[in-house]
Amino acid sequence: MTDYGHELAFGVFLTPGNEQPQRVVELAQLAEAVGLDLVTFQDHPYQPAFLDTWTLMSYVAARTQRITLAGNVLNLPLRQPAVLARSVASLDLLSGGRVELGIGAGGFWDAIEAMGGRRLSPGQAVDALGEAIEIIRQVWDTGTRGGVRFHGSYYEVSGAKRGPAPAHRVSVWVGAYKPRMLRLTGRLADGWLPSLSYLQPGQLTEGNALIDRAAVEAGREPEAIRRLLNIGGEVSAAGQWAERLADLAVTEGTGTFILASDDPDTIRGFAAEVAPAVREQVAAARSDASRPGSSGRSGASRPSSSGRSGAGGSGLTRPAGSSRITDSGGPGVQATPDDGTRLSEQRLWDETARPARPAPPPGARYTPAGRAASAELVAVHDMLRAELATVRDLIVQVQKGAIDAARARSELNQMTMRQNNWTMGAYCQSYCRIVTQHHSLEDVAVFPYLRTRDNGLGPVLDRLQEEHRVIHGVLDTVDRALVNYISQSGDTSALTDAADLLTDTLLSHLAYEERELIDPLARYGFYGYDED
Repeated sequence: MTDYGHELAFGVFLTPGNEQPQRVVELAQLAEAVGLDLVTFQDHPYQPAFLDTWTLMSYVAARTQRITLAGNVLNLPLRQPAVLARSVASLDLLSGGRVELGIGAGGFWDAIEAMGGRRLSPGQAVDALGEAIEIIRQVWDTGTRGGVRFHGSYYEVSGAKRGPAPAHRVSVWVGAYKPRMLRLTGRLADGWLPSLSYLQPGQLTEGNALIDRAAVEAGREPEAIRRLLNIGGEVSAAGQWAERLADLAVTEGTGTFILASDDPDTIRGFAAEVAPAVREQVAAARSDASRPGSSGRSGASRPSSSGRSGAGGSGLTRPAGSSRITDSGGPGVQATPDDGTRLSEQRLWDETARPARPAPPPGARYTPAGRAASAELVAVHDMLRAELATVRDLIVQVQKGAIDAARARSELNQMTMRQNNWTMGAYCQSYCRIVTQHHSLEDVAVFPYLRTRDNGLGPVLDRLQEEHRVIHGVLDTVDRALVNYISQSGDTSALTDAADLLTDTLLSHLAYEERELIDPLARYGFYGYDED
């Protein structure tokens, strides 16, 4: 068994057809709206029936707010690596750190050659990919003095200026099947991205072993390499599908599952039924493996490589929210209690006036899909809580930098402060977008559905929507304080006050929402996906 302990992520693999160019954009927006983590696109620049993938990704980035974007995988022979590096960094900066680099060595050589690319043998293509990855990382490395210099057999760069640096550490995911490419993945890449339909039985295990061995020989930890997988399937068999994916996660180390589908209903079902069930099953398996006396490998016992800031990270972080999952016959997950702590003197609502939901009817039935929906709500809330703590920590870091202004290091401190300002700015703005996106999804999809299933929930849902509007006003206050801090005096007092108020209102709201909605969600599910 090989479980690398990566936090699970789920995405979609879309066809960039140009007959109806807005359709693929709408599917990407749907993937974001239903809560998926990642949207990826085929890249075949020689295919006249397809949109150009990089242009499409740039357009989709401007039409979405939260979801991560990647090629699956980008065709290296028709994309010069130094230019590709700047394209990736630029879009990552513009999107607030939402781009990862999926890349391949190429394969359709007649078509590549017809477009002006150089025909390579399979072995040459692997070597060329290795050179390209080194060049790309040099371009992103703005902390090293001097220009980019690389003299390889396939690419040569002679003193090109470095930069821009991406907004976050962009991960390089390689599409690989053969031993030579797999060894390259272990030496140089941050992720392995094959398609399950192209693999023979046993090839996942064999591929992992080759990657792990190459990683160790290169002085790397195998856990630093995320294992991604393109998959296909039918939501009509969601339970069996979820069991299969959970097994792949705990026995083959797959941390990211990417659904190859252009069907909206299949995408909705994957997000609403399959992904939550996989998370729940994997969390249970890891919990069992971590118990004393267990022979299984526990992902929780190792550092995860999935965070944006960690070396070799995937760029995808989503807490499972499984620590409060129960074994009872009820909703299956516990609400997060409100401990009553308040940081700000301001009170934007009367918490004693909040309505409560009706008691569940006698003999209320809780479905597996409904319990998964409740667990998903808590998981998203846990992510918001964790991100909120990070925002506050960043503010504290900037405050410490402002105090440490020794004359002998004044220039260095100014540079550090400037970097901290922009790092904090990017993070705060991204966090505000995530909160807004989550509330918008609840308002337009989840709440109307619950209202149709139980009229007695009306007062609670009305109150939750009103609190959403109040919180969005607080987010605007945080944004204004952030802009003033960056552009004016550097005084963090207003920003700290705004963050305190956001902390009070958001944590109070999340606890109230869980208390009132976990039970109805466990009975009715999300958007009607409540059948066994």
